[in-house]
Amino acid sequence: MKPNIHPYIIEAYSVLEGRVLSKDQALSLSRLGGQDILDLMALANKVKNKYVPDLKTCTIMNAKSGACAEDCRFCAQSNYHSSEIEIYPLASLETMLAQASQAYQNGVRRFGLVVSGTGYTVCNSEFRNLISGIETIRSEYPDMAICASFGILSEETVTALADSGLACYNINLQVNPGQYEKLVSTTHAVEDRLQTIRLLKKYGIKICSGGIIGLGESMEDRIELALALKDLDVDVIPLNVLIPIAGTQLENQAPTPLTEIAKTIALFRLLHPAKTIKLAAGRETRLKDFQGLLMLAGANGFLTGGYLTTRGRDISEDQALQQELEGFHVP
Repeated sequence: MKPNIHPYIIEAYSVLEGRVLSKDQALSLSRLGGQDILDLMALANKVKNKYVPDLKTCTIMNAKSGACAEDCRFCAQSNYHSSEIEIYPLASLETMLAQASQAYQNGVRRFGLVVSGTGYTVCNSEFRNLISGIETIRSEYPDMAICASFGILSEETVTALADSGLACYNINLQVNPGQYEKLVSTTHAVEDRLQTIRLLKKYGIKICSGGIIGLGESMEDRIELALALKDLDVDVIPLNVLIPIAGTQLENQAPTPLTEIAKTIALFRLLHPAKTIKLAAGRETRLKDFQGLLMLAGANGFLTGGYLTTRGRDISEDQALQQELEGFHVP
């Protein structure tokens, strides 16, 4: 008996042979439903197992919280919103080092410093303190990769980050760049983020850039985001699922169906066969019982511990999940 696999999926098996999935193919796959979604996930898992079988984990520290001048519709840290979050200035060097030490003791070897705000176009005193944080943690834990997410940058600040030995920089595009103003922010342009990525690549800093599922975008928008990230040749792609937060513009946003989330993860894998794709915010609150299953839809990593203004999973729980998943990550 011949396997009952949809012709679009059979055609997409060519990705396993090194062929590139076209936009038209991705759009066709995005319209599949029912049992075909499971077959699509299975293919994505095969692609992941062939090209990037190892599971990657990282954790972040919210080193400066709230009081952001940007109006990103989903973000609790924006001054435009009335979310009840803790607001505090940049953490001390001692606090940064203590949190990095905690992550290290928990077995995590990739640690990120994240701050709220538009970004840094000059090396002011706050930015220099962040540079000191990166250098101090690297000195204390030379086998720990230090990452950063400081917003929009200039050539001056990118140069300083390159000199600090930063491993990777996160700056998410969030959505299809053509929909950024409509779905994310009106107070800054997506071009500012794109230019920051170009500068970082110029100075040899690896790029972590992805998006959020559930901002009101279409499946085609998600494919456009994946293709934009492909054109930029980013190194790591974090995929978040929107957590509607009270007080933000999206507090009443309807949840994205799990089938769409599964297809999105799978399509990102087929469009980025050899890149690291990490599940981040929303994997506990939205995916719930399906979290482990959707890790088998092509993702090869996750963000562990807390997020910025929402609680994540305990690292020990994620370590147990990682051990359970390892049996599925053998090529």
